[in-house]
Amino acid sequence: MSQLSVPHLLGIKNITPEDIHLIFETADNFKEVLNRPIRKVPSLRDITIANVFFENSTRTRLSFELAEKRLSADTINFASSSSSVKKGETLLDTVNNILAMKVDMIVMRHSSPGAPHFLARHIKANIINAGDGTHEHPTQALLDAYSIRERLGDVAGKKVVIVGDILHSRVALSNIFALKKLGADVMVCGPPTLMPRFIGELGVRVESDLLTALRWCDVANILRIQLERQQMHYFPSLREYAMYYGVNRHVLRQLDKEITIMHPGPINRGVELSSDVADSEHAIILGQVENGVAIRMAVLYLLAGNA
Repeated sequence: MSQLSVPHLLGIKNITPEDIHLIFETADNFKEVLNRPIRKVPSLRDITIANVFFENSTRTRLSFELAEKRLSADTINFASSSSSVKKGETLLDTVNNILAMKVDMIVMRHSSPGAPHFLARHIKANIINAGDGTHEHPTQALLDAYSIRERLGDVAGKKVVIVGDILHSRVALSNIFALKKLGADVMVCGPPTLMPRFIGELGVRVESDLLTALRWCDVANILRIQLERQQMHYFPSLREYAMYYGVNRHVLRQLDKEITIMHPGPINRGVELSSDVADSEHAIILGQVENGVAIRMAVLYLLAGNA
């Protein structure tokens, strides 16, 4: 079996283009498994995986749990809201207590950027970053790029614009790293107040006009406005944001071509995307969700082989 070049998936920044292609090829096989009458394989039946979520999550947690079950792994779920973290226990103590139960792999989401990297230096289990603050969300970027490959045949040479709250988005950063490594041309678009100061240094184009960005791109990945991460007001109102950066049928009709619409979810309908676009033939949002299980199966399987 081919192996990843890393023992953990901490971020897209840490892996190679060859790693990404290997994950995609492995996901192709698992996607075929997911379409069988019996959607389960015994690949990880001797592996125990802990899902350790210090932040609320629905889609990512359920996707990982389903991927683990499809691979026949034993799983335990940990939520900080009902744990000894509330009593003052440290992150390392919490994880070491979980590892004492003979856990092989940890899937972790944490509000602090770098938390999975810190753990990787101190424990022996394989770690998958399921989102660390505003830093990275590697499996989301992988499933997004995989969905583009599925829809358009390849990622290399495609023009992809990421629209919205770039400043607070771990999805944006991981997507930029993944798309650039796969040879795509990347643009970011949003209000100047939601644009990181040095974003251009990542080799992406920066555009503040939505229509200009959409006329340029093949694919538009529309991000959610992350109000829960914003400590101040970055724009006057959601209504005004929707007026200038919301993607709706009226906006798409002004383009002279068809583009593919993506969204990592959950969607604020009527803000960044109108329902008639989110539910249209242009959108591959539900396909992204389906691909997320196959991608996470691939990552879990490949990292287990690196143990």
